[in-house]
Amino acid sequence: MSEQVKNKGWQVALAGTGINLALGVLYAWSIFKGAIKTSIEKGGPGAFDWNLASINDPYAVCCLTFAFAMILAGKCQDKIGPARTALIGGLLVGIGFTLLSQSNAYMAWVMGFGILAGAGFGFGYSAATPPALKWFPSSKTGLIAGIVVAGFGLAPVYIAPLSSYLLGTVGIQQAMLLYAAAFAVIVCGLSFFLVNPPAGYVPADAPKADGAAKAAPAKPTVNATASEMLRSGKFYILWVTYFIGAGAGLMVIGSVAGIAKKSMGSMAFLAVAIMALGNAGGRVVAGVLSDKIGRMATLLIMFVFQAVLMFAAIPVVGAGHPNAVLVVLLATFMGFNYGANLALFPSFSKDYWGLKNYGLNYGILFTAWGVGGFVMGRASEMLNTQTGSFNASFILAGALLSVGALVSLALKPAKAATPATAAAQPVPRNDFMESFMRGWADFLGFTPSTPRGTR
Repeated sequence: MSEQVKNKGWQVALAGTGINLALGVLYAWSIFKGAIKTSIEKGGPGAFDWNLASINDPYAVCCLTFAFAMILAGKCQDKIGPARTALIGGLLVGIGFTLLSQSNAYMAWVMGFGILAGAGFGFGYSAATPPALKWFPSSKTGLIAGIVVAGFGLAPVYIAPLSSYLLGTVGIQQAMLLYAAAFAVIVCGLSFFLVNPPAGYVPADAPKADGAAKAAPAKPTVNATASEMLRSGKFYILWVTYFIGAGAGLMVIGSVAGIAKKSMGSMAFLAVAIMALGNAGGRVVAGVLSDKIGRMATLLIMFVFQAVLMFAAIPVVGAGHPNAVLVVLLATFMGFNYGANLALFPSFSKDYWGLKNYGLNYGILFTAWGVGGFVMGRASEMLNTQTGSFNASFILAGALLSVGALVSLALKPAKAATPATAAAQPVPRNDFMESFMRGWADFLGFTPSTPRGTR
């Protein structure tokens, strides 16, 4: 059947990437927050009249809404298809930003950015990746997931400087109105390119069956339901690690412009844009690397690296006059590690629970991202307000990431799941090291010697 069907894989993948490029305005929040803070401090007629401790609330609520909307959106994606689901997302984002353009009241921004736009992000994002994965063989899962979600991370490269320009020329409310129109048109327009392959479709470049393959028993295909997934120990391990990795990254993303402002002044938006390159790069690199060395090994590396960066940020950011180059480098690598999460966890979900109910299953897992962003974003802003520095936030994030690295060791290297192995089992150390070393040997181009008796 696959030979009679035109492969639309790259069309779908590029459309999904384009949708995420528009929805990635979420990561430019620190630019908006800076303008709101300046307005609060200046005061006067028409100024934002918010409590400084609550300035991050629309962003925190948005992360939470985004995540829980993914559950409903995932079910919609499975039932009514990705095109209609993304269309709903584009309309919600347009309505949300229109509301922002009409009021500077705290509740209007919580509703417009936090609830409406957050739900729109969830619907659009949930529809972008699943159809793309269905057009490609499993050997490219990490790569395709990384490319599609990279659009979301890459968005601040253009949104940060554009927002800085618009805020300085037309003001925050007119800028929001322009974004409302642009995002609605782009997301709704690209949604029509998101199509699933027909039933029974097999990718043209999927591995062909040869004599050896025919002799080997076929691996069973598993398409777990949400209730089956929730009975799996792997789900809870993944949820905790996703909460930690996403929460730590979103904490920095939501404040990077404020962190950079001490050393870069009005050019702080550049830190947001450069960090976005790291964010997008991390998604692609982690996707490719995880296809080579395994998801668990890649996740462990990223968690350890991110923990080291959090502790290293304390003396750099806490200095009286932070070095701008070091601040940007730290932010970029933190964005890189955060972005890795957004490529790894969709791939984990497909590996363990299949594609049939992928939208709903990944939507439930994605709640960890939203709860992590909400908790860490709110806690970070409170700590920063109370202490006057980011040190406590970095210590908290570094400690949690260290715990996350240890927890990730309990994840079995990703393999096609079977009904009998749906529950997660701890991985013995020698199994992990063997998988890790074999993967790196393959990645570096070395072919492990064939054990005796297997020829």
